[in-house]
Amino acid sequence: MFSFHVARRTAATVLTAAAWLTGSAWAQAPAAGLVFAVSEGTSGGGAGVTDAQMATKYKPVVEVLERVLGQPVGVKYVRDFRLLEDGMKAARFDLVMARPSDYPSRGLRDYGYNAITTTQPDGHCLLVVKEDSPLKTLADLKGKRFILPEQVAYMTKFCMAELRQQGMPLSPNQVHFVREQAAIPFALQNNLSHVGGIASYSGVARRLEKEGLRVIHQSRPQPYLPLIAGARIPVEKTQELGAELAALARTEHGGKALAAIGLKGFDTGSQQRLLDLLDWLGDRKAH
Repeated sequence: MFSFHVARRTAATVLTAAAWLTGSAWAQAPAAGLVFAVSEGTSGGGAGVTDAQMATKYKPVVEVLERVLGQPVGVKYVRDFRLLEDGMKAARFDLVMARPSDYPSRGLRDYGYNAITTTQPDGHCLLVVKEDSPLKTLADLKGKRFILPEQVAYMTKFCMAELRQQGMPLSPNQVHFVREQAAIPFALQNNLSHVGGIASYSGVARRLEKEGLRVIHQSRPQPYLPLIAGARIPVEKTQELGAELAALARTEHGGKALAAIGLKGFDTGSQQRLLDLLDWLGDRKAH
């Protein structure tokens, strides 16, 4: 006779199996094909964007992935940075394409991933001032008030690393942090700060003239929007993927398809650049 105790044990077994499948084992045996995590950071798609919408957006890339790897590739949109890093740490993502670049870089250094490509053009920190500001050179910025994105933001770390390299480290009383880069033009126009730090690929950077801002310094280039592969992707396949994506960008059809989603081309051989980025940012591996 089927007893309550048997039913309870059966339910517990099912729950245990479900938990196992949604944990690290999911990466080893996904429901169908490979999992491709895409993150555009807080400046990308909003919380309402679906996996299907992101799959449509990145269709030119997905088609290359599926053709080279010979498997279906399902797109997972990941906006939350904590979930992105946890997913790499637990090997739930077979492929990751993400900005900010420090997350994929930690995927290489800490979680066993390999670089496939980075995206052209490189990223920069732009130090901007009001169009009519008397500040003209980098040396003029010493001792001035800066406004940057929130303290944990990649671009804030990027801009501060650049200033350290230029011999101009910022003291805490020089910097005001804001949650969104979009708040920076307002602060500059209303003389709340002298200098702002923004990403070269941000919406603010595309509207400099409209916002009444000018660039006073452009940082050293750093890799942008890396694509990385997990341990289930053989190294020789990562090399083939990089070559195929770079070739796609050079074709008329492929170039137009990629340009429609803001991708201008791909650089291969980016592994060391991404690892060097972490050193430059002062991102030390946790022990």
